[in-house]
Amino acid sequence: MFRRIGNTVVRHPIWTIVAWLIAAVAIVATAPSLPSSTDESSFLPKSYESIKASTVQDKAFPSAFTPSAIALYQRTDGGKLTAADAKDIARITTELGNKHIDQVQKVIPGPPSKDGKYGMTLVQMNDKTAGQPKQADAAKLLREDAKKLTGGTHLEVKLGGPAAQSLDQQDSSKRGDAVIGIGTFAIILITLLIIFRAPILAVLPLVLIGVVSAIANGLIAYATKLFDLQANSSISSILIVVLFGVGTDYFLFLMFRYRERLRAGDEPKMAMINAVGRVGEAIASAAGAVIIAFLALTLSTLGFLRQMGPALAIAVGATLVAGLTLIPAVVSLIGPKVFWPSKSWKHEPNNARFAALGRGVQRRPALTAAVSGLILVVLSLGTFGYNATFDLASGSMPKTKESMVVQDEMKDAYSAGAAAPTDVYLSSTDGKPLDKTTFDAYAKKLGAVDGVASARITQLNKPGTTADFTVTLKYEASTDKAIDAVGDIREVAHSNAPSGTEAVVGGLSSIYKDIDSAVNHDYRTVFPVAAVLIMIILGLLLRSIVAPWYLMASVGLGFGATLGSTVWIFQKGVGHSGLMFLLPVIMYLFVVAIGTDYNILMIARLREEAREGRSPREAAGMALRQTGPTVAAAGFILAATFATMMLAGQALLTEMGFAVSFGIAIAAFVMAMFFTPSLTALIGHAAWWPGHGDQAVEPASGAAAGSIGYQPVADEGHDRVAHDPSGRRG
Repeated sequence: MFRRIGNTVVRHPIWTIVAWLIAAVAIVATAPSLPSSTDESSFLPKSYESIKASTVQDKAFPSAFTPSAIALYQRTDGGKLTAADAKDIARITTELGNKHIDQVQKVIPGPPSKDGKYGMTLVQMNDKTAGQPKQADAAKLLREDAKKLTGGTHLEVKLGGPAAQSLDQQDSSKRGDAVIGIGTFAIILITLLIIFRAPILAVLPLVLIGVVSAIANGLIAYATKLFDLQANSSISSILIVVLFGVGTDYFLFLMFRYRERLRAGDEPKMAMINAVGRVGEAIASAAGAVIIAFLALTLSTLGFLRQMGPALAIAVGATLVAGLTLIPAVVSLIGPKVFWPSKSWKHEPNNARFAALGRGVQRRPALTAAVSGLILVVLSLGTFGYNATFDLASGSMPKTKESMVVQDEMKDAYSAGAAAPTDVYLSSTDGKPLDKTTFDAYAKKLGAVDGVASARITQLNKPGTTADFTVTLKYEASTDKAIDAVGDIREVAHSNAPSGTEAVVGGLSSIYKDIDSAVNHDYRTVFPVAAVLIMIILGLLLRSIVAPWYLMASVGLGFGATLGSTVWIFQKGVGHSGLMFLLPVIMYLFVVAIGTDYNILMIARLREEAREGRSPREAAGMALRQTGPTVAAAGFILAATFATMMLAGQALLTEMGFAVSFGIAIAAFVMAMFFTPSLTALIGHAAWWPGHGDQAVEPASGAAAGSIGYQPVADEGHDRVAHDPSGRRG
């Protein structure tokens, strides 16, 4: 099949390129804009208690004031606010309300801090558009107007709250995307120049993947709108890396084999056809594993991950199609001139390093497997210290952003939990008014929970059927202590609810509690499903039941080593209280799915060598010699491109960038190069049971010699042997 695809696009390169350009123009011109949400509660389904509480609040207290933005005032000299300052704050609050900014529904004064140094203006916006760009635009106007209105006073003002966080996150995301994009381009360009010493070949993947990126983003926007998925601005940063990183991987897989076929004596167009025919199955299987793993995210309970899964799957799918059609068409049109001005493509180098590594694996597979496996196990020990953090807003932008400064200052100026109190909604189950005489006792029991600073009833709806008890915690909403306290509050609220009533607990800490439960659900669901589906792909590719098991075991060890190393560096080394809660799920899918690419490429080449008559150990050694340079180059580029995410200045992207780049380095330079080939050599022919995929198609007379002699070329439809005049393998 892949040979037929290669033959079609190579014979009709112009039509293939024109079809891609038409598709790009049509999709980009008609694609809808991609919305963005930073509201954590929008990530959860309605079955979770925090979302049920939000529903109760909307019904019972539709006019309840929930600030979307908070203007925080303090004197420029840092002293206590004076009576004149209080008048200025009241005046600014009134004038902000009179401006009737779009989305702004109510502007009221907030309470002063206990130390008298801070004052507040609370702004309520349309809750139906929470997290949408409209509210970020409103926050921008509020911030500008508030700063203008403090002119001529002794006050300075900063704007925080969800809408301001959305604004700052958008700005941070744009800057992060620019840094990541420039870094990714530079790494790919410089690395390809070093490898091939050919400017055309270095620039070509950037141009072609740029076209694929435009198409993929358009398709993602269509899918997001069609299936009503949640969007988040952090996805755009990840998409850049996935598209260019994975796209360059597939480009390298193809170009290394194309160059090999040219060295073997193939005519240029036939060399590309043979390259697609030989490596196409490995590329398709690798992409299939990645796509399946990403689609497994649709089983997640978190809206963020459910949107990310299809988006990344679409991106990889578009890259796969480009790798099998667009890239071969363009390269075949250019021909060997793609390697200009270098002439090294005509002669195979000695590859002394990879030949030596191959001989080492061939001679001592048990020692190689033991050492590489021990490294992975030792690094995995760090996983026992893993702890999760849940503040997605602060994790997705630098602490220096204005909304983050407001959040930190409010923790100090007011009680830690005052900025995001927990609400317990007590509702009548029979529609009758609640018994008010039970309220004080109920509030007292809530207030006695460990970690609670205060608990009191704050409002009762008009029919008297729902009461709101505001519970202020001693801790900031996203901390482990606050989340644990919410769990205790729920137990007390449920067990002590008077007869005929039902209690639900809402608020930000309650949302984080449910996100924690949702992530744990995803660990039990997404991980196994993705692993089983990838194993099926490996089984179909290798026609084996045995190989997928130890391949997935090696990838599992790689995941453990990656998470363990990330814990040691960020929690133990840098001093983070924990890692962003999304990280293990994303890391698992990237490291397992994309890391499997290199295992697939290596094991497919190993099978190819075995089919030429080599013993399991000889096949492992030869596979490492021939495929090692490809895996090393692709692994380095992909790891380096993910590492550019660390330059974005966001905790989430910094942690993700390190973890995924380190995991890919482990997958390429430990698993694919040493662990997988050495295990396959040790297991021998049994690794291919029951398909016997390593059976020789055409025994190589020089097989026993390992890397010397000639290479039999067993292309589909061609029974010919290509000799390398230098005596080296072609």
